[in-house]
Amino acid sequence: MENPKINICLAGVTGWVGRALYNEINVSDDLNLISAVSRKQAGKHISDLFNSDGTGIMIDKSVPDALEKKCDVLIDYTSPLIVKENVLLAISRKVNVVIGTSGLSDSDFEEINDAAVKNRVGVLAAGNFSITAVLLQHFAQIAVKYVPNWEIFDYATEHKPDAPSGTTRELATRLANIQKPTIHYPIDETIGDKSSRGATVGGMQLHSVRLPGFNFSFEIIFGLHNERLSIRHDSGNGAEPYVNGTLLAVRKVSSFIGLKRGLDTILNI
Repeated sequence: MENPKINICLAGVTGWVGRALYNEINVSDDLNLISAVSRKQAGKHISDLFNSDGTGIMIDKSVPDALEKKCDVLIDYTSPLIVKENVLLAISRKVNVVIGTSGLSDSDFEEINDAAVKNRVGVLAAGNFSITAVLLQHFAQIAVKYVPNWEIFDYATEHKPDAPSGTTRELATRLANIQKPTIHYPIDETIGDKSSRGATVGGMQLHSVRLPGFNFSFEIIFGLHNERLSIRHDSGNGAEPYVNGTLLAVRKVSSFIGLKRGLDTILNI
């Protein structure tokens, strides 16, 4: 007997990652798109919008509307302004969630975890679904056990609204659980503009650059006397790395209860 397909609601279907996700879901043997959300394209048939042979799904304006069609998993690639509301609504309806939208804080994640445990659903959130980004996080967690001095940088397009990025916030949280860096000169005693030293997140300094010419990159720099280690991830123009990781999360998210943060939590790394 064949396993039933996983029914998906895709929020942010016309975005950079959303479009690539739609194409992969549409040709998958085990995934089925039930509903899709795009505020700007609401009311249009998705197959017409993508010139595909997909179903005649009409795009909804909001996640509350889309969740009227019963699904197994909500994939959220929307906006930092509405992602928390979307996720909590899905959880309240016993829908598992994969979060690709950045901008959530540690306290937001605590609230999401509490709701997921209460409603016995799974939520997987990743600041970055790229395997090379996951490997950077893994290597950094090894390095902080041996090098007590580091700072984190993220680089993104000039249009990215949130800073620091969800990826670097997640990295800072993970590293803080191992140890916090040594700050040799107190930030509060900085002579000049203290903000030039970046934002303090989890006891470490994060610096965000927003300029044309970048897609997304992040870097952690470790320093010891007379030596330095840099580990950096750079994304290209395509969304494929994020698609593969997101769909892996979709296939795994119903196998646990509560919140998991990071793609590596479902990988054998």
